[in-house]
Amino acid sequence: MTIIASVATGCAQKPLVLYFSETGTTKTVALELQKQLGADIESIEPVEPYSGNFQETIERGQREMQSGQLPQLKPIKANIDSYDVIFLGYPIWFGTYAMPIATLVKEHEFAGKTIIPFCTFGSGGLNTSTEALKKALPKATVKEGYGVRTVRVAAAGKELDRFLKANGYKEGNVEPLAPYSAQQPVTEADKAIFDAACSNYQFPLGTPETVGMRKTPEGTDYQFTVKSRGFDGAEATSTIFVTVGNEPGAKPEFTQVVR
Repeated sequence: MTIIASVATGCAQKPLVLYFSETGTTKTVALELQKQLGADIESIEPVEPYSGNFQETIERGQREMQSGQLPQLKPIKANIDSYDVIFLGYPIWFGTYAMPIATLVKEHEFAGKTIIPFCTFGSGGLNTSTEALKKALPKATVKEGYGVRTVRVAAAGKELDRFLKANGYKEGNVEPLAPYSAQQPVTEADKAIFDAACSNYQFPLGTPETVGMRKTPEGTDYQFTVKSRGFDGAEATSTIFVTVGNEPGAKPEFTQVVR
């Protein structure tokens, strides 16, 4: 069991894994965190559950955002005051945390708490949701978090082990990852890796122009700078991360887009 030192008192205590999951994907990550940390865990439950249907969730979420009428939550059983460290999990909706988290942070200011976000997403949103949490919770300390694409959730166990050890939330040491190399113009070989990783994504991700690389114990990571068009037709730049494992025949995997 991993025990995290209390930020406020220096005493050892369990963290709390507090999460909302509509389809079960974020729950998978939450349970992995609970296992690796020996943490307490609780799910956030809307009074009116979401259906799990993608289109219905989109429509309901849009209504809630536009009207400002946030979903009502069932009472949280855990005593929030008794935890100094809280891992807060959610799926990404509309580029930020899901609507039940908007209700949660409106009802709880988490003053003096250390919040570590974790999220699941189709393409990205860890960076934007973390910034939104910092604005919504000015009395809390919101730390760097962990995010994983839904199609890669099977990789969460290994990635979380590194994330937790690297940030001191779990005992053990990991070799620090090297920085990415300087951005260089994309070659045909680089473009082939990008296309293999991203061509099956449901929306166009743009055209890679430059790339940086780094070697890791698991393989090679790529950091592509990509030009695309936003919904308004304006030119936009994003960063897309791709990884290729060391094992023979490993296929390039699109891991995250940062817009």
